[in-house]
Amino acid sequence: MNRINIKLQEDKKILSIYFTAGYPNRNDTVSIIENLEKSGVDMIEIGLPFSDPLADGPTIQASSTQALENGMTTNLLFEQLKDIRKTVQIPLLIMGYFNPILQYGVEKFCEKCAEIGIDGLIIPDLPVTVFDQDYKAVFEKNGLINIFLITPQTSVERIEYIDSISNGFIYMVSSASVTGSQNAFGTEQKDYFERIARMKLKNPQIVGFGISNSETFSEAVRHQKGAIIGSAFVNYLNHNKIDGIESFIKSII
Repeated sequence: MNRINIKLQEDKKILSIYFTAGYPNRNDTVSIIENLEKSGVDMIEIGLPFSDPLADGPTIQASSTQALENGMTTNLLFEQLKDIRKTVQIPLLIMGYFNPILQYGVEKFCEKCAEIGIDGLIIPDLPVTVFDQDYKAVFEKNGLINIFLITPQTSVERIEYIDSISNGFIYMVSSASVTGSQNAFGTEQKDYFERIARMKLKNPQIVGFGISNSETFSEAVRHQKGAIIGSAFVNYLNHNKIDGIESFIKSII
């Protein structure tokens, strides 16, 4: 069974952390992953830097730019992660845009992910129907779970379609904006969390965008299985580097 599915079966709320590979320094990737697992994180999303990250806010955009300037590439990421399963057991996902994956070759990319022990992919700009028709078989062949995003504006029909072809979790974007941290959720977002919970989808949901502290984490997991912290953690790395990762995580959970 895929590590993501095993983790989702645990009787606990999930904390997933996103960071950009190759940031703040090119060779920090493995150290950050290892420190996150030791600090009690349940799942990690490794951001593949891209020059035009449309869904990302200024913090993650800046980290992606810096990572590219540091010399981060897809090939280098795979090289950095080649022995990651010797030290890390929790689920690892790569989150990135479709263009670099397409340039690398989708089947080749998936095969490499399977080889090094990646469990899933999050590709925000890969249309659901295109995945279903053209790439689903490749992902399944390589034991990879593809994670789809929904927003407060996503129709019931589309949510149900995404749920029907998913076999991991659904990434619930907390708002229609780009990524970024905030201190609290408004009534509209809370209503959205409750509305999706009432749908009784077969796949659990994990909330992303806007989670930055224990308050927003607790609110996000009240009705959903877990939450993802990205911008707040990347911002923390910007100011503290790798030192003190455990302190950041403990402040959340």
